[in-house]
Amino acid sequence: RAPSPFYDPLALAVEEAHKRGLELHAWFNPYRARHAAAISSISADHISKTRPPLVKTYAKSLWLDPGEREVQEHSLNVVLDVVRRYDIDGVHFDDYFYPYPEKDSKGAPIPFPDWTSWKRYHDTGGRLERDDWRRENVNLFILRVSQAVRAAKPWVRFGVSPFGIWRPGHPAQIKGLDAHDALYADSRKWLREGWVDYLAPQLYWGDDKRETSFTALLGWWLNENPRQRHLWPGLDNSRVGRSRAPDEIVNQVRLTRAQAAADGNIHWGLRALTENRLGLADTIAASLYNQTALTPAIPWADNHPPAAPSLTAAATPSGDVRIKILPAPGSEPVRFWLLQTRLNNAWTTETMNAGPGERTLLVPRSPDALALTAVDRSGNLSPPVVLARP
Repeated sequence: RAPSPFYDPLALAVEEAHKRGLELHAWFNPYRARHAAAISSISADHISKTRPPLVKTYAKSLWLDPGEREVQEHSLNVVLDVVRRYDIDGVHFDDYFYPYPEKDSKGAPIPFPDWTSWKRYHDTGGRLERDDWRRENVNLFILRVSQAVRAAKPWVRFGVSPFGIWRPGHPAQIKGLDAHDALYADSRKWLREGWVDYLAPQLYWGDDKRETSFTALLGWWLNENPRQRHLWPGLDNSRVGRSRAPDEIVNQVRLTRAQAAADGNIHWGLRALTENRLGLADTIAASLYNQTALTPAIPWADNHPPAAPSLTAAATPSGDVRIKILPAPGSEPVRFWLLQTRLNNAWTTETMNAGPGERTLLVPRSPDALALTAVDRSGNLSPPVVLARP
């Protein structure tokens, strides 16, 4: 149901995120057309109504067939429409490619209904076995999205959060779903080939079971990253209060930070934080996220830092400091200003939306020093401009 009075929810979310110095990454499931738990009626312009041959029923869900070239074109065009029309900072795919396997009422596996696209491929000379053909359908789509997003807006990051186990036996102790064979998601290939700017494997387990060890899986993924793309392991907040304590999430963040080749985490899901379940939000705010951080840069797309800005400061009668920020003349667009202030030998950090032109701010309590850095759309940092009391 559209908002009334009407507004664009994504445009609002992007605007409000940027006001707060935050990036916004748009989250897509490129093939799932309707979830089994959906309760609203299907709208007249839903793809199942406008292009029904592309939509398959699988168990109780509606699914697009990744083997249909028209499906790939449709999903790619949806992604590019969002990239072009909205000022988003990233495109994010979840772990759904071919659907997770379902069983019928008798417990027998339900085959995915892609007979038509498979037969067309085979009849026109295709030589891959069916499983390999399905994987190649997904691989081609990931590559095309990566290339198309980069061509449209080079600074928009493209990332995927695949199932946390690539294949059982990798590393040797690991057991569980084989996403390579069940979902036809060769996520290791996407990382190795550098088709993603970041990968966030869903490492939703602890270390209590060797077969799904967080530490073992983290180490394995770190070793599968020859092009040094960002690796941001996914953590499962939703189990806090049911099967895990907040300390387990804290320890997993710390373990990630201890690895030189991992530079962040993605938390799933939000509800455990908004509910502050077992004090989770308070714990991570105090012990992990008590300073503002920037999303790491993507130097393979852009490694040119912006020019240093201009910063002037003047005391006010109330004892505060009014600062004036100006981007360097002719400099590339600035996404955020990174403002760091030192008071009584303690530094605080703030990210702010740059916006066009000059910006004037009031800094309270007359700090001992100020440092201002320009952050461009790709996350590159200018040299800092520092003002300090003599």
